[in-house]
Amino acid sequence: MECKICKKEIKGRIDRVFCSIKCKNDYHTKLRRVTKTTATEIDKILHRNRAILLELLGKNSNQKKIKRLTLSRKKFNFKYITHFNVNKQGKMYHHIYDFAWMEFSDDEVLIIRR
Repeated sequence: MECKICKKEIKGRIDRVFCSIKCKNDYHTKLRRVTKTTATEIDKILHRNRAILLELLGKNSNQKKIKRLTLSRKKFNFKYITHFNVNKQGKMYHHIYDFAWMEFSDDEVLIIRR
């Protein structure tokens, strides 16, 4: 077998993946860096989406219907959510931290503060 990093032949145990501690550390350092970069980008999108929902809902309101186009104009990214759930009527709520939104119709969205 050969090392994942430097492609040198590995000696010793049959289940070894790296030829040295240096190669093993290099591999895991690069992996953490890529993971952190991706997670940071996604977290920025989620925080922006939450800020948009907060701005549209206001500080004193718990729910509000708005046009889907309004969210789109503010660059709300509908693909990124923290979790979702389905209520008893079969309606899906998309959550972003402490806010949720539900497609009310093709052109309206209901925003809810949890």
